[in-house]
Amino acid sequence: MSTEFKIYTKTGDKGETSLIGGTRVPKYHDRIEAYGTLDELNSFIGLIRDQNIDTDTKAILIEIQDRIFTAESLLAVDTEHPPLRKLPELSEDDIVFLEKEIDRMNDKLPPIRNFILPGGHPFVSLCHIARTVCRRAERVTIKLKENYEVNELVIKYLNRLSDYLFVLSRKISQDFKADEIPWQARL
Repeated sequence: MSTEFKIYTKTGDKGETSLIGGTRVPKYHDRIEAYGTLDELNSFIGLIRDQNIDTDTKAILIEIQDRIFTAESLLAVDTEHPPLRKLPELSEDDIVFLEKEIDRMNDKLPPIRNFILPGGHPFVSLCHIARTVCRRAERVTIKLKENYEVNELVIKYLNRLSDYLFVLSRKISQDFKADEIPWQARL
C-alpha cells in the first residue's frame, strides 16, 4: 500500500470545499472566487516567466508568484475558525518591493500621455492579460471585504501588482522593440 499524498480527495465531488480552518463552503463562495482568481493570475505570471525574457525579471516574477500564494492562503482562511498553524504573511515591504521595481523600470521608459493599446508582441500581450486578471482579482477581493474580514495588504498588493504588470508590459515592449500604439480618442 502506497503512503504517498494523493492529489484527489473526493471531498469536493458535491460542489463544496474547505477553507483553511475546516469550514465547508460551496465552490462558488466569494472566498473561493477571490483566491481562485489569484490562482489564475499566478498561472498567467508563470506563463510570462516561461518566455524568453531577462533573468532578473524572471527572478522578480518568482518572488511575485510566492507573494500571490501567500495572498491566496490569507483569502482562504476562515476568520471565524482561524487555523492552528501559522500562515505566511504579506508585509508593507512586499508593496515597497513592487514600487521600487515599477520605478526602476519606469526610469528607463519614455513617458506616456495616452492609454496604450494592449499588444505589439505576444509577451507584451501576456503581461496585459495578467494585468487584467489582477484587476479582476482586486475587484473580487474588495467585494469579499464587504461581507468578510480581508487583510488590507492583499488589496494593496493587488493594486500595486497591476501597476507593475502594466509597466512590465512597457519594458518588455521596449526590450523586444515592439510598437506601443497609443489610444487616440475619437472626439
